[in-house]
Amino acid sequence: MPRAACGRARKTLCLAATLPHPDRYTADMSDQQIHTLSGAILAGLACTCPRCGRGKLFQGFLTLPPRCEVCGLDYGFADAGDGPAVFIILIAGFIVVGAALVTEVLYQPPFWVHAALWLPLILIVTLGPLRPMKGLLISLQYFHKAAEGRLDGRGS
Repeated sequence: MPRAACGRARKTLCLAATLPHPDRYTADMSDQQIHTLSGAILAGLACTCPRCGRGKLFQGFLTLPPRCEVCGLDYGFADAGDGPAVFIILIAGFIVVGAALVTEVLYQPPFWVHAALWLPLILIVTLGPLRPMKGLLISLQYFHKAAEGRLDGRGS
């Protein structure tokens, strides 16, 4: 075997040995857990795992992986729904519409100036905070053990 291929095989084996495997996760994660609300909020805003605060929460822009690569937390519980988008739309609408109204009243610029100013601002204030907001809602959902509502089954 050529020396370069041998080195690559050795690196691959070393990487495979260091990657966590779902069967190797320890049952006692108490030393890695986040126990405070402020810790959960910081983990959510940092887009990290809500349990250990170290693993990545997102695979793509808003796609969740099946589990945390550090502690093995199954992300099947996570369902932020439309919550992040609704909060972002309300906050962004307040900022952009307020700024556009103030600009119109004070300077009365032509419409192309409004388009040049507010279209980039809309993209920044909507897409920028979307990931941290979704991470925050998922982290708070995990911290408070929120789940889908279920009917009790008792007759009324």
